[in-house]
Amino acid sequence: MDNVEQEIDNLPIIAIVGRVNVGKSTFFNKLIEKDKAITSTIPGTTRTNNEGTVLWNGKYFRLIDTGGLTFDDNIELESDILKQSQRAMKEADAIIFMIDAKTDIMPQEKELAKYIRRIESKPVILVANKVDNKRIEMQSLSGEWYKLGLGEPFKISSSSGRSIGDLLDHIFNILQKSKKRPKKEKKKESIKVSIIGKPNVGKSSLFNKMIGEDKVIVSELAHTTREPFDTDIIYKYTSDKKTISQNITFIDTAGIRRKTKVTGELERKGIGKSIRILEESDIILFVIDANEIISSQDMQLGGLIEKRAKSVIILINKWDLSDDNTDTKRHMVEKMVYSHFPHIDFAPLVFVSGKTGYSVHKIMPLIIRAWQTRHIIVPVKALEHFIKETTHEHRPSRGKGTRHPKIVGIRQIDSNPPVLELAIKHRTSLHYSYVNFIKNKLREQFDFFASPIIIKLRKMKR
Repeated sequence: MDNVEQEIDNLPIIAIVGRVNVGKSTFFNKLIEKDKAITSTIPGTTRTNNEGTVLWNGKYFRLIDTGGLTFDDNIELESDILKQSQRAMKEADAIIFMIDAKTDIMPQEKELAKYIRRIESKPVILVANKVDNKRIEMQSLSGEWYKLGLGEPFKISSSSGRSIGDLLDHIFNILQKSKKRPKKEKKKESIKVSIIGKPNVGKSSLFNKMIGEDKVIVSELAHTTREPFDTDIIYKYTSDKKTISQNITFIDTAGIRRKTKVTGELERKGIGKSIRILEESDIILFVIDANEIISSQDMQLGGLIEKRAKSVIILINKWDLSDDNTDTKRHMVEKMVYSHFPHIDFAPLVFVSGKTGYSVHKIMPLIIRAWQTRHIIVPVKALEHFIKETTHEHRPSRGKGTRHPKIVGIRQIDSNPPVLELAIKHRTSLHYSYVNFIKNKLREQFDFFASPIIIKLRKMKR
C-alpha cells in the first residue's frame, strides 16, 4: 500500500546462519534477552526469520535469526527457508556463521561457507556453539574448522552464556567500523496489532499484504507459521489537513486451535506464544475463513479475545474465493458471525483477501480509528447528561432482590480500554441485560468504535 512503509531504524544488522540444530535460536534469545524464538531439538524448528534488537555497551544493533538449513530439497519449505536466509545475508552488515562444536563439519557447510565468502566486503564471524566447558573445547575438532576458510572460530555456549560477552565485544568493534553503527535507540509509541486465527485461515498472506513485503513464508501446509513474527511499519494518514505518521507493530501468529487437537511440541509452544502476544496487543485482527462454517476453534478464539478486553476487527478472509459475494450474502455472513460471537459484537467486520489484496486497504484506517476511540475520555458533564437521558428513556431493570434499582452516578475511571463505574442505590442490583443496554448506548453516543466497554458497579452506602 502506498501510505505504508517499513520503519527504518538505521541500526546495523547481524544475520545468524547455519544448518539445523546448531543452536541459532537459543543464541538469538540469549542476545535479545527474550524468549522470542521457539527452541527445540526438532530439526527445522525455525522457518520464518526472527528479528530482534540487542543492547550492548549502551547501544543497539539488530539481530536476525534465520531458519536452519538442511540442504535437502525434499524437506518441507527448504527452498523458502533458503531464500529467507539469503535475504538476511544480503541485508546484513555482518554475518555469524554458526556451527556445532560437537559434530564434524558437513560438506554442505563447506558449500555454505563458500557462498558466504563470495559476499564482498562483509565481515563473517565463525562461531562454534555448544562449547559448554573446557573439556569439550579441548576435544572439539578444531582442525576441521579451518577447512571452512573463515579463520579461528569464537567458541561459545548459547545455553550457559559461556564467552558470549567476548563475542559481543568483537561484534560491537566490527559494527563500530561499518557504515551503520550501533545507536542509542529511542523507542517511539507503536500500536501493537496482532493477527489471530485458527490454522490455515490466511493470516500470513494478510500480514504480507498489509506490510507491503513478503516477509513471512506462505504455503498450503498446515502450521507453516510456528512462532510469532513482528515487523514495524509507518502508516501515513491525513487528519485535520495534517499528515500524521503512526508507528504500528504488526505481529503474525501461529494458528490457535483446541488443546485436544494440538499435536507435537512445536505446535504447543507456538500456540502458547500466540496467546501471550494476544495478551500484549492493543488491537486484534481476528481472521475467519469466508469459505468455512464457524467452528468450535473459532468460537474458542472469540472467547479468548473477549476475556482480554482488546479492541477487535474481524476479517472475513478469502472472500474472493466465495461463490456468492453479493450484498445479500454479505449481510447473511455478518448476521451469522455476530450470532456466533455476541460478546464481541462491537467489532467491525471487513471482507478481504490476503491473496489478491481485495479491500486490505480498508484495514489501516480502521486500526487508527480503533486506537483513537480506545483512548476516549468522556467529560463528566457529558456522562451525567447521558445517564439521566438513558434512564429516563428506559427505566433500569432489577437484578437480584425486590427493590427497584436507581443509578445515582456514572464516571469514567480509565481508558485503553474504557472503564466506567456506575453507582447504584444501596441494597439494589442491576440486571446484566440493562448493563449491556448501557454499553450499547455509550457506544452509540460516544463512538467507542471496535472497543470493549468495561462497566463496574458500585453500591452506595446507606
